[in-house]
Amino acid sequence: QVQLVESGGGLVQDGGSLRLSCAASGRTFSSYAMSWFRQAPGKVREIVAAISGNGGIIYYKDLVKGRFTISRNNAKSTVYLQMNSLKPEDTAVYYCAAKIGWGSREDYEYNYWGQGTQVTVSS
Repeated sequence: QVQLVESGGGLVQDGGSLRLSCAASGRTFSSYAMSWFRQAPGKVREIVAAISGNGGIIYYKDLVKGRFTISRNNAKSTVYLQMNSLKPEDTAVYYCAAKIGWGSREDYEYNYWGQGTQVTVSS
């Protein structure tokens, strides 16, 4: 079992920055690919970024490339999402998710989910 707890969301102005953190329980954190998803009101959940267990493979949704950075610290069992140049369309609930092995862009392939953290970008 893996428990995930996100933090770092909040209200920020257009062009601002936030850093999300996701702390995981368990001793095998490096075995899990980690991803950040988001879901805006009335929209389907979509992947934002993913990182492999050793951090060597990273994926970004095209819309966030160059603005968001995913990283992980396996010693602290934590994954991060640094979000810069935020836009109102980035407003959503952000979730971290974990799966054994390789990452995936499909949310149904993830076994463990955090409770979500709200990110609101005002114009």
